[in-house]
Amino acid sequence: MPFRSKPEGRKRVGIWLRVSTEDQAKGDSPEHHERRARYYAESREWDVVEVYHLEAVSGKAVMEHPEARRMLKDVKRGHISGLIFSKLARLARNTKELLEFADIFRELEADLISLQEAIDTSTPAGRLFYTMIAAMAQWEREEIAERVSASVVVRAKLGKPLNGKISFGYQWKNKQIMPHPVEAPIRRLIYELFLEHRRKKTVARLLNERGYRTREGRAFTDTTIEHLLRDPTAKGMHRANYTQRMAAGKQRVIKPQSEWVWNPVEPIVPEQIWDECNRYLDERRANKYKRPGKRAVHLFAGLTFCTCNRKMYVRTNSPKYICQACRNKIPIMDLEAVYYEQLKGFFLSPTEVAEHVAKADKNVAAREELLHGLEVERDKVRQEVDRVYRLYVDSQLDGEGFSRFYKPLQERQVQLDDEIPRLQAEVDVLKINHLSSDRILAEAKDLYGRWPSLNREEKRRVVESITDKIVVGKDEISISLCYLPSSEEMTKEQRTL
Repeated sequence: MPFRSKPEGRKRVGIWLRVSTEDQAKGDSPEHHERRARYYAESREWDVVEVYHLEAVSGKAVMEHPEARRMLKDVKRGHISGLIFSKLARLARNTKELLEFADIFRELEADLISLQEAIDTSTPAGRLFYTMIAAMAQWEREEIAERVSASVVVRAKLGKPLNGKISFGYQWKNKQIMPHPVEAPIRRLIYELFLEHRRKKTVARLLNERGYRTREGRAFTDTTIEHLLRDPTAKGMHRANYTQRMAAGKQRVIKPQSEWVWNPVEPIVPEQIWDECNRYLDERRANKYKRPGKRAVHLFAGLTFCTCNRKMYVRTNSPKYICQACRNKIPIMDLEAVYYEQLKGFFLSPTEVAEHVAKADKNVAAREELLHGLEVERDKVRQEVDRVYRLYVDSQLDGEGFSRFYKPLQERQVQLDDEIPRLQAEVDVLKINHLSSDRILAEAKDLYGRWPSLNREEKRRVVESITDKIVVGKDEISISLCYLPSSEEMTKEQRTL
């Protein structure tokens, strides 16, 4: 409860004047109501110290009116301990606001005096009003909760906004969920960094070092990263009506899946990338007490699966990949021979080349989009820096205030000035390395021809770069290959942090 100093001596009250234009036309003037209120205060030996004028103000919503805010401030600081008005409808015609006013006055041990209804909460009989109001407030809250709960499902199915913020990377635009021009590239970058480093804390650190922040301006954490990686909105499926607030407190719990509502939206990342990130998160959760193992020694380690969906491994001193569950197996040399033949069709296929060109175009566009968002933010930060400086020069900010506002802006500007050139260089490299179809064919043929002479580490880099999954059955092998980087990209040393 806010601190209120107890007034000494006579009770200090205020008068609330809100008379509609229609009432004034009938001769029911504000002056008349003020005199009536003053006479009542005088009869109770109260001092009228304030008059709050809201003449011709609609009763639908008065809580945010400057006079209403001034009145509430006076009550909270103990300047007045009672409010006199002509009737309840003049205090607030909106039931919700009337209940709010009553709750505030009851908590602050202040009195409401409605002359027409003969309600004076400073008297024992009048205090019954607060009991009735409390019951009404509880009933109103329950009614609202039921109406909201019933409407949430309908609104969710119609794809309309619900209470709560939309996922980072998206925005409500024209009553539709659309990718946010500044946040969406950052959301996409989170998935890319996680696929590269497989560490939530590393992703958060890299984002923070590059100057990125959450929508609220806070630094990214590993918890935030996991939440964003898990959120299916990024892959084009927005989930609504899946949580509810507990009766007490702010804690939210997950509803049964049967109550969830799904709506398609424009994806930020391909579904396979979202699935891969979440598959790895699930594996890490299942083995949360195990530290990451050593880097793969065998060529197809971690990428080879049995048809029963279990991973296949090579035991020590064994020449075969083996499924521990169903004992399915394949010799190491046989799998490499099959893989090499698969490369021939993949490397020399015009369709695969076209897909690579399209992916390269998309990759460049994504980086340019991210770069544009940072440049827009940098312009805004610079404008804010100029504004703070002008306030300081015009003596509207003292030295302490200037330092408090200027320092974080300056830090953010330094981060942006460092990240933008780095990202610009990345875009330049992507454009320079964006090869033509003929050049890609030449790279593919060259790599295919050099495959037998590559050492084990170089082959492993190629496999990691273009292989999605290998499934080994009893009589067949399915190899899923993804896009084709240049041979230089696939065999070069990976960057370390």
